[in-house]
Amino acid sequence: MQYAHLGRAGLRVSRLCLGTMNFGPYTAEDDAFAIMDASLEVGINFFDTANVYGRRIPPQPDQDPGRVGWTEEIIGRWWSQDAQRREKTIIATKVYGDMKKWPNYGRLSALSIKRACEASLQRLQTDHIDLYQMHHVDRDTPWDEIWQAMEQLVQEGKVLYVGSSNFAGWHVAQACEAARSRHFLGLVSEQSLYNLLERTVELEVIPACQSYGVGLLPWSPVAGGLLGGVLAKAAEGRRSSGRVQMELEQHRPAIEAYEALCGRIGENPADVALAWLLSRPGVTAPIIGPRTREQLDDAVHALDIDLDPEVLEELEGIFPGPGGPAPEAYAW
Repeated sequence: MQYAHLGRAGLRVSRLCLGTMNFGPYTAEDDAFAIMDASLEVGINFFDTANVYGRRIPPQPDQDPGRVGWTEEIIGRWWSQDAQRREKTIIATKVYGDMKKWPNYGRLSALSIKRACEASLQRLQTDHIDLYQMHHVDRDTPWDEIWQAMEQLVQEGKVLYVGSSNFAGWHVAQACEAARSRHFLGLVSEQSLYNLLERTVELEVIPACQSYGVGLLPWSPVAGGLLGGVLAKAAEGRRSSGRVQMELEQHRPAIEAYEALCGRIGENPADVALAWLLSRPGVTAPIIGPRTREQLDDAVHALDIDLDPEVLEELEGIFPGPGGPAPEAYAW
């Protein structure tokens, strides 16, 4: 396993982060335990979750709808079986989403942050959160209030580092400058949608992260399955969701060219998608969501893939980005 510092922080995390969003409503607890065990075996020490994970999205009338907090509970029960598991794991969870249909059980007021942190600690059965991430920007709460709440949690030893998720470049800058004015460490990571098909973050988010020493954690690295060999799977009779099929028709020429390229270089499409992200400036660790040990081993293999300049150039032609950072991408 390869490791890197999380942004400008001294914390070292694996270059692949285990995403746990499916644990509970889609992945049974025993299977989730096995995936987490296997992740530690291959050297992944960085797990990502959120307080709202555990709901089935979208809900199905004939299935268990799940519940918020379920995923954190599963991780907590896994840790409770062996103290070394907790010691080996850098846990990242999130705050923002509504946990109850009542005021101040969501978003980023000081009260909501305090409540959410205490509840996550209880579900996770731990005394601290390694990386506490704001799941979304809260435009109605001033940064002084947010940072005061985070500072208090850090002083109490309940939170070690703070990160963000789904922020624009301007939000990253605002947050970092507000923290600097308070002599607080501020953001060390930003979790963003980033893959070969979705490269908007290259305009302003990545430049902002690089400027402030904020590590980038891409989510949906295989674009919900579109970059995971969807055409080959269909040919083998393996079905994809209706959403994936609809998006496939929108991007079919690019996906066909992409899977042909992967076939020529003898690598699985999902592994190439991860290898491309790992080669991108500013990226610390893509967030993977394996459902089996085989998928986990495939993801780890991506660390050993060195994409040639010619392959990178061909990928750029298939999935053109926005043209670089702003404003050069669209102006002189």
